[in-house]
Amino acid sequence: MSSYLSSIKQDNSFILSDVQFNKIAQFMEDNVGIKMPESKKLMIQARLSSRLKALQFSNFNQYINYVFANHKDGQEEMILMIDALTTNLTHFFRENSHFEYLTSSVLPEFHSQGFRSLDIWSAGCSSGEEPYTLSIVMNEFLRTHPQFFSDFKILATDISTKVLSKAMNAVYAMSSVDKLSYEMKKRYFLRSCNKEKALVRVKENIRNSVTFQRLNFMDKDYSICGMKNIIFCRNVLIYFDKPTQEAVVRKLVNQLVPGGYLFLGHSETIFGMNLPLKNMAPTVFKKI
Repeated sequence: MSSYLSSIKQDNSFILSDVQFNKIAQFMEDNVGIKMPESKKLMIQARLSSRLKALQFSNFNQYINYVFANHKDGQEEMILMIDALTTNLTHFFRENSHFEYLTSSVLPEFHSQGFRSLDIWSAGCSSGEEPYTLSIVMNEFLRTHPQFFSDFKILATDISTKVLSKAMNAVYAMSSVDKLSYEMKKRYFLRSCNKEKALVRVKENIRNSVTFQRLNFMDKDYSICGMKNIIFCRNVLIYFDKPTQEAVVRKLVNQLVPGGYLFLGHSETIFGMNLPLKNMAPTVFKKI
């Protein structure tokens, strides 16, 4: 622990005051784009308590002074604070109709236009189930249509270093693949050798198609390589207000090739936004 930490005098309160809550909430809205209403106060208090314990702090005043001080340790903790406060919920083949539309319409369309390779982006990938699902879908498609594409690449990004680490490890509870057929599980997952641990790992050929990178949707420009044919950004916009949603979608669209596809979550909409997108199917949009 740094000298900065060891110099802090301890006291004994784990209660998040209104002033402290407002400072954290304003930071999350300004820098991450996520609104934290008053109803989230107890959630923030509970999730950050573990960070106070890890740093041997006794109250939130110490923690906030540490996080927002202009020093390296505080900047590193700021990332961990964001990790703790961003919700990550996902599973394999979530909102499966999107993957069905991808294989029935989008991939044949790109093939008919002469594309031989595809660049796909899973934006807000959480713990990795979505990009690995995309890799599985592409492999399944190419098993029956080997002449369509010679190559594909998947970029997966998230703001949380914690979930990116889990994603790169590619180990999941066996229950996460319960709905897949026996053949799919055998083809794309390895079961843990330890029978007491109900775990599976995504096979290497599926992992090798996916590259992970940390990205904040609030960044002015998205520092990603190359234009994308397909972007999945699902169940992310729901955490943002309307102006932020439009700004994020505009930056995503700027990364799409003409005629590229954007998939949003089933509860998300771009209604009323002035964007060069045409609605093709429920929460599926094409750049025009």
